[in-house]
Amino acid sequence: MQRQQRPRLRFGTFIAPFHRLGENPTLALKRDLELIAYLDELNFDEAWIGEHHSAGWEFIASPELMIVAAAARTTRIKLGTGVLSLPYHHPLIVADRMVQLDHMTAGRAMLGVGPGALSSDAYMMGIEPMTQRRRMDEALGAIVALFQGEVVNQETDWFTLRDARLQLAPFTSPHMPIAVASTFSPAGPIAAGKYGAGLLSVAASLSGNIASTWALVEGSASEAKQTVSREDWRISIPMHLADSREEAMRDVADLSLSFNSDYFEGTLGRASNPGAPSDIASVVARGGAIVGTPDDAIAAVEGLLETTGGFGCLLLRAHEWASWEKTKHSYELWARYVAPRFQGQLERLEGSQKWVSAQRSTIFGENSAAVAQAFADAGIQVSQELLKRTELGR
Repeated sequence: MQRQQRPRLRFGTFIAPFHRLGENPTLALKRDLELIAYLDELNFDEAWIGEHHSAGWEFIASPELMIVAAAARTTRIKLGTGVLSLPYHHPLIVADRMVQLDHMTAGRAMLGVGPGALSSDAYMMGIEPMTQRRRMDEALGAIVALFQGEVVNQETDWFTLRDARLQLAPFTSPHMPIAVASTFSPAGPIAAGKYGAGLLSVAASLSGNIASTWALVEGSASEAKQTVSREDWRISIPMHLADSREEAMRDVADLSLSFNSDYFEGTLGRASNPGAPSDIASVVARGGAIVGTPDDAIAAVEGLLETTGGFGCLLLRAHEWASWEKTKHSYELWARYVAPRFQGQLERLEGSQKWVSAQRSTIFGENSAAVAQAFADAGIQVSQELLKRTELGR
């Protein structure tokens, strides 16, 4: 009887991006594209690229432009907007451009949406924070309808659609994957369920604080008579691997601290928990990151699968806490030793090795006798070393 395997877990990266002040932004953008191309070589499944317009660190303004550039450098990895802030854009323009991107990538594009994470972006455009989640919902409903070929008439306080329709049908049937970002509020999971979309948990950790997230999606989907799947749930978390746990911790000790203090606290004013230590070992211990060896990563992923009840894709958040070479080695270790453990690539190899080892006296016994007979037929004495080797094979 064939053993039932759990669904293949997908792996990817979430590139906000986080580039610290003081370095060349042109080279940083080039490095983002190099990372996506490298992950494509390592057979990672997805890369998501963010949209931001202020605060100096997350300076990709158009994930669509990055996707076009990345698509030309890759062959199989899927590329998503992680995420487009819908209150900043007219929904017809978003839908029209994403369908074009669907064609230009031959079906590798994905649409990730959100209300807008940086308050400073919305402030510059005069958008009231209290309206952002409502606007995201209104825009997403229009985009889904346009993707589905509907003629849309919709009047809101910030956009109008009059007999609106897409002139280009999607390349992907029925349309490209859609995911809604989720951070701390229930708005993301509720919108995902309402429109039958996937969920992108951006601020996840390995602790139990996201265990109930999918229940919100399912509840909203049931109310809207939509169908949702855990396969479309993506969870993002920082990661760094090295050949030893001690080396991994040393690699990221300094820059992981400054990442939080300089950007999230010093720039965005997001206060950390005063009672929680901020060193990387403490962050890892409370489930805020995966740092260590491939074995540590395997245990962490198993724990996250158990905590959440299951999801479809783990996105390793790009952070630049270590050097470029160490970062590439980290992703390589993940691809070589972690990913295959959750993608059904090792069980048959291990089973074959164990079977041959257990049956070697039966399998190789006749071969050893045949080798000895060949020497005897040739009138050549078998050496003691060969006799010992063939005997070990029994």
